[in-house]
Amino acid sequence: MTRNHTPKSLAVLLRARMHPDAIPSPRPQLSPTPPLTDPDPAAPPAASVRHWLHAAASAASPPPSTLDSFSDGYRSLDRVGRREVLRSLATDYDVPRARVRDLMRQYMSVASAAAAGGDGAEAEEGKEGAAAALYRMERGLREALRPRYAGFLEAMNAQPGGLKLLAVLRADLLALLGEENAPALRALDSYLKEKLVTWLSPAALTLHQITWDDPASLLEKIVAYEAVHPIRNLIDLKRRLGVGRRCFGYFHPAIPGEPLIFIEVALHKDMAASIQEVLWDEPPTPESEATCALFYSISSTQPGLSGINLGKFLLKRVIDMLRRDMPSVQIFATLSPIPGFMQWLRAKLASQIKLAETESQEGNSLEGASSTFRESILLPDEEKMIHDAIEQAHGKQGIELLQDTLKTTQWVKSEKLSAALKSPLMRLCARYLAREKIRGKALDAVANFHLQNGAMIERINWMADQSEKGIQQSGGIMVNYLYRLENIEEYALSYSGKGLVHSSPSLSQYLEPKDT
Repeated sequence: MTRNHTPKSLAVLLRARMHPDAIPSPRPQLSPTPPLTDPDPAAPPAASVRHWLHAAASAASPPPSTLDSFSDGYRSLDRVGRREVLRSLATDYDVPRARVRDLMRQYMSVASAAAAGGDGAEAEEGKEGAAAALYRMERGLREALRPRYAGFLEAMNAQPGGLKLLAVLRADLLALLGEENAPALRALDSYLKEKLVTWLSPAALTLHQITWDDPASLLEKIVAYEAVHPIRNLIDLKRRLGVGRRCFGYFHPAIPGEPLIFIEVALHKDMAASIQEVLWDEPPTPESEATCALFYSISSTQPGLSGINLGKFLLKRVIDMLRRDMPSVQIFATLSPIPGFMQWLRAKLASQIKLAETESQEGNSLEGASSTFRESILLPDEEKMIHDAIEQAHGKQGIELLQDTLKTTQWVKSEKLSAALKSPLMRLCARYLAREKIRGKALDAVANFHLQNGAMIERINWMADQSEKGIQQSGGIMVNYLYRLENIEEYALSYSGKGLVHSSPSLSQYLEPKDT
């Protein structure tokens, strides 16, 4: 027997460790629960909301009236007040670390004593007692590691209107994190996101086809929340809900009459190559002749649900429903925007121009270092076409002319200039979608969404969105992602595991040989 612990003394030690009076286990340092009275009328609005937050977070079972007071008060606060409450929630009601440290010391002490046990019947009895004590302490540690705001968030979720409030709260939290990347705020966001994923599981959501006959209040929300292609008027809305069209939304019973996310579908004979033909086809394709279901808009209505992939489950449910109701539809594809393309291209052009200027100013001293980062954005033929299309080049390089041209959207009005830019923009867009990565995943957010859901890049389309927004975001280019039903799981797994982007042979014509 080592460390002078006999089996008998070990059993006594373990009993002491487990006895609440022998070694008290401090509880979380909660402030005294305030009386359920109104806060000081003279207190600032944020202080009043923090009063109700403390009353709710300090109670084992917060009264509904307290949660309502917090919810009403929080919604009434301005941006500064809400951020004050969020900082308090994240820091004042975090994990009680003093208690965790004390429990860990007790745990290590008992674990060390148990490890020093010897042989024999008494030793075995001591080991069993040690195991029981360790299991009990582990349970206590799990409870202690639970942040104090956990009970408040769960109680709020169970409150009528509470889920919507939590979505608003997380939207504010994400905005705050964009400016203050504090560990306590990150921890609060991570915990709240994890709980929202659980509370918004597909089993808790209802799929509903939205039609022109739905209540006006719901249709107004569709108009307000449409984020991809704005609905211009009631005629436009009626067309999107009419013959040859479908609109489906995911609803949660805690947020009645308001979809969490909705998707718009056009039924076509073939895969559409422009949003113009989707929004303005008159007359629409007879549904009996449709063979393609084209998803052309997916809009989330709750910014606070960012990062929670409800769209994945919505797509799968809608595909299953369309396959069941319309057996003639065999093609399931999207016509999607490419929101990050022009931003990426402008940054790429600026960096290459800067490198060229540095080389020119400092001669050959940086040639070896800078050449590592230099690349040919334009092919020789593309550069010549741009020079030919711009009469006053003033001795500038092709990438400088391209940068100047893309500063505005006026180039689309020139047939000659538009023709000169088609080849480089289509080629660079294909590269952006298929090759540009961040942490092993597609740099473009929309591309990442569809690729992680099991789609492949089927086709990119020139001048597919000629709206001002479309030209600014992607030079008017849109992309078709294709969902091959027999390959969805395979493609999703290879993308999530290896970052492998599947694309059609038609895309290879735009990619450089080294990228194919």
